[in-house]
Amino acid sequence: MADPKGFLKAPRELPKRRPVDLRLRDWKEVYEDFPVPALERQASRCMSCGIPFCHQGCPLGNLIPEWNDLVHRHDWREAIERLHATNNFPEFTGTLCPAPCEAACVLGINSDAVTIKQIEIEIIDRAWAEGWVPPQLPATRTGKKVAVVGSGPAGLAAAQQLTRVGHDVVVFERADRIGGLLRYGIPEFKMEKARLDRRLEQMRAEGTEFRPGVDVGNDVTAEQLRAEFDAVVLAGGATAWRDLPVPGRETEGVYQAMEFLPWANHVQEGDLDAPPVSAEGKHVVIIGGGDTGADCLGTSHRQGAASVTQLEIMPTPPEKRTEGMPWPTYPMVYRVSSAHEEGGERLYSVNTTEFVSDSEGKLSALRIVEVQRDENGRFVAIEGTEKELPAQLVLLAMGFVGPEKGALLSDLGVDLDERGNVARDRAYMTNVDGVFSAGDMGRGQSLIVWAIAEGRAAAAGVDEFLTGRKVLPRPIEPTDRPLT
Repeated sequence: MADPKGFLKAPRELPKRRPVDLRLRDWKEVYEDFPVPALERQASRCMSCGIPFCHQGCPLGNLIPEWNDLVHRHDWREAIERLHATNNFPEFTGTLCPAPCEAACVLGINSDAVTIKQIEIEIIDRAWAEGWVPPQLPATRTGKKVAVVGSGPAGLAAAQQLTRVGHDVVVFERADRIGGLLRYGIPEFKMEKARLDRRLEQMRAEGTEFRPGVDVGNDVTAEQLRAEFDAVVLAGGATAWRDLPVPGRETEGVYQAMEFLPWANHVQEGDLDAPPVSAEGKHVVIIGGGDTGADCLGTSHRQGAASVTQLEIMPTPPEKRTEGMPWPTYPMVYRVSSAHEEGGERLYSVNTTEFVSDSEGKLSALRIVEVQRDENGRFVAIEGTEKELPAQLVLLAMGFVGPEKGALLSDLGVDLDERGNVARDRAYMTNVDGVFSAGDMGRGQSLIVWAIAEGRAAAAGVDEFLTGRKVLPRPIEPTDRPLT
């Protein structure tokens, strides 16, 4: 145990966010550096519980009490070994995961949870700085070839695991760069892409081959894929977005979030001087109150929006847990992200009824109405609450409904489950022999930590299918469902 009285002596503490007026001038991550002594005090708060419920909250089964204890004891080298034992990419989860492990922390029952996520990111940042993240080359080669379709966290995790046990792995990505949503869906201020690039360099050194700019199913057919590779992992994500079919939807100025966010990242990559879809000088309305909506919010602030309003059809979340969200489940409470801290207005219990255009056919406003649930749980409009919001740019951030049903899935002949995702068995294999599915493509829209866990688990299924051995860990099964 780090310190038997650590949780009594040290209050929960996190690094400060950079001042709003300063961070809005750039696209760097928003947090200031956290002193090492302060972090080690935070690690000492871990109680090393007899039953560590943080493990239940973490799909990867991260050895949280172990690396908390190691950080408290100043053994950072061993801490990264324990962290990497269960998580290929702690720099991704340390910046992007909403930390269900912290929601399940036993200390959080009646006090402030351990700062697990902050300790995680500090461990991996220290490891990179010290040169403790070398390529892990396979000891032997199997001669088997595996195609991974999609280079998000699930695809990358599967690829790294399979490469390290000796398979020849090729990762296909239809975008011009590797990374999936990590590259073009996550704004730079949430995770600087240098974190992604250095991990990709490690994977290249280990032997993973990346082929960006290839739309599998079209540029490479399903037949060609099966002919060239001994196994295929489908990890293309749940990229079919939810739309809003109300009058005026076709009006110029209404975009899906993923028609907006990638352009800002292209600018940061140096591809463009300015994005073709920008919030600069506009009244912006974001429909959707989740993480993607917050990403649009922070991006709009940095592009110089005149105003930003974020709409959510659900009621305002409670400030604290209720009986309906008991510990150790992930509580759906009111949160203020860094983007919300930067400005804008949040409206709850409202629904959009129409997009309004001006005489030139361009978006000028949208009509909304307050809603409440009826006795059947359906949202109904409250009479007399209609109003217009000025808007020259509306961003739809209402989530995703599953994988795209294109040529790849149809030509492979994989079955879909009742939710429209790619069905798979307990080994992550689809109904097509040798074709596996991992991440949001098989699970539906979920968290990054689940994507990595599924990528690791699918890799174990692929390796067993190809060799008959059981050497890779399988942290979760497809039937598992998150606490969130």
